[in-house]
Amino acid sequence: MNKTIRHTAVICLSLVLALLVRATWVQAYEAKALADDKYNRRTAIAQYARPLGDIIVAGSPVTGSARTSGSDLEYERTYKDGALYAPVTGYSSQAYGSTQLEGIYADVLDGTDSRLKNPLDALTGKQTAPGDVLTTIDPAVQRAGYDALGSTKGAAVAIDPKTGRVLSVVSTPSYDPSDISGTTDGAAWQKLTGDTDKPMVNRALRQPLPPGSTFKLVVAAAALEDGLYSSVDEATDSPDPYTLPATSRVLRNENSSAPCENATIRTALRYSCNTVFAKMADDLGQDKVRATAEKFGFNDSSQDMPVRASASVYPSGMDKAQTALTGIGQFDVTATPLQMAMVSAALANDGLMASPHMVSKVVNANGDTLQSYPDGDTTRIVSSTTAEQLRSAMVTVVEDGTGTNARIDGAEVGGKTGTAQHGVDNSRTPYAWFTSYAKDSSSGKEVAVAVIVEDSGAARSEVSGNGLAAPIAQKMMRAALK
Repeated sequence: MNKTIRHTAVICLSLVLALLVRATWVQAYEAKALADDKYNRRTAIAQYARPLGDIIVAGSPVTGSARTSGSDLEYERTYKDGALYAPVTGYSSQAYGSTQLEGIYADVLDGTDSRLKNPLDALTGKQTAPGDVLTTIDPAVQRAGYDALGSTKGAAVAIDPKTGRVLSVVSTPSYDPSDISGTTDGAAWQKLTGDTDKPMVNRALRQPLPPGSTFKLVVAAAALEDGLYSSVDEATDSPDPYTLPATSRVLRNENSSAPCENATIRTALRYSCNTVFAKMADDLGQDKVRATAEKFGFNDSSQDMPVRASASVYPSGMDKAQTALTGIGQFDVTATPLQMAMVSAALANDGLMASPHMVSKVVNANGDTLQSYPDGDTTRIVSSTTAEQLRSAMVTVVEDGTGTNARIDGAEVGGKTGTAQHGVDNSRTPYAWFTSYAKDSSSGKEVAVAVIVEDSGAARSEVSGNGLAAPIAQKMMRAALK
């Protein structure tokens, strides 16, 4: 054979082999990546070729699907009471993707999850009917929190202390996911993402802020668990006013007439004595306070329910003065409403924390369970004795202290108010907090709630946990106990 022809044949054969190898590589290894690529139009066409599965609240869907016109995407997502449930569902948008439950369970909801397929479907590649996501949300509690927050900027979470079921996740201002579910909703998207009030931020789960005096429950738990004080009715070693260690800064109490000097933990919670808990945090030291905070869930960056919540933070590397300030929920301490609801829930449940979850199960089109989330998967946080004592002190706060607006006739209600500083030298309107629990002995129902009001439009002098946040918590607890 002619040498030139032979070389040409080898080159051509090499090119053919290269093409075969490349084709095999693409089909065998890159197919899924290409199929899942956000720029692959076929993926979106397949996803929206028929109605999606639904997200269910109390047996009824809060999502739906509607036919489109003038688009190659046949269906788009719709929402019932979209603004009410947006912090739960997230959104499913033809243009902007999916978030929260819509995103986590996208494969179940569009029918592509492998668990939905029987062996024949898996062999033939047939698309199966989509599944549904069943939530733990109680519509009455969700509505009570949403209506009570109203036009304020804030958030609320309610949890069943015994089961860990999340009964409510509210964030205001909110938005209607239906407004951005199509392909031509660019103006609505720009309006939402450009809004300075950030309606698309889930404040209940993903915006940790200084918890103020609600954090005093964690410090009190640390003191009782450590043995610094044996009882909530034992006198503490607490000067009033209190000079922060190694500084000339004097810390005073908001209520100058409150009996805070050497007050018991019960009295200090009742009057929210800053001096007592700042001194207590310094006496314990940052490591002991942090250890207790972390038992309650602080510094946990993997808090999934199954939506990922932002970590609440108890800082490290502080000096003694900074540690003292953490005792009143300031310096660099931050918490989400979910986290502070977890604190109250653990105390209400005799010191045991049930893992919080807002999905009970994921099912296929026939209602068969694909995945379930157990109720009552508990971890010991504090001793039964510590929990009982702190519940007693929290009841005092509600019955005869700073949290009277949370009272519910015929129910045991305990709580803790908080007013957290905001801005340099507290130059901006403070945050109003309330964390609480309620029990109805006749029905056996229980609930733990945390509320933050970031901005209500009220004058600075009118901002307080009891004035703004406690009434919201009271309405949510009442709805849960009915």
